[in-house]
Formats: sequence, structure tokens, C-alpha cells
Amino acid sequence: MPTGPRGQKRPADAVARAVMVAKIATGEISENGSHSSRASQDVGGRARAAKLSSETRSEIAKKAAKARWGGDRRISL
Repeated sequence: MPTGPRGQKRPADAVARAVMVAKIATGEISENGSHSSRASQDVGGRARAAKLSSETRSEIAKKAAKARWGGDRRISL
């Protein structure tokens, strides 16, 4: 059975899917999933950055900048 973006069970055949869409449109059932996974990643990134010291964040940023702009040009990221 196909799943939605957050693992919800979805009907596989077209008729059952159409019935489900109609029920969602009329409010008989509701679709959960108020935020996207990208939003969750952003929250996790901020939480990780808050735990790191400023020196560690600076080292990570310098390493990323060097990989992006300097260093060996033969390596594609």
C-alpha cells in the first residue's frame, strides 16, 4: 500500500483514492501533517548549532568555505 509523505497509508487504486480525496474535501477525514520535513530539518539544524561552541561553528564554516571556494578543484562536491 502506498504511503504519504509522513508515512500515512494511502489507497492504491484510483477509485479508493478518489473516495479518500472527496472525504478529505468534505471534512469527513482530515489529513495530518502540518509541517514539511524541510521545516523539521531547519529546526534540527538550529538546535545543533545552539549546542556547538562558537569556535566549533567557526571551524565547520571555514571547512565548508574551503571546500566550496578553495582547495583542490578536481574534487566536485
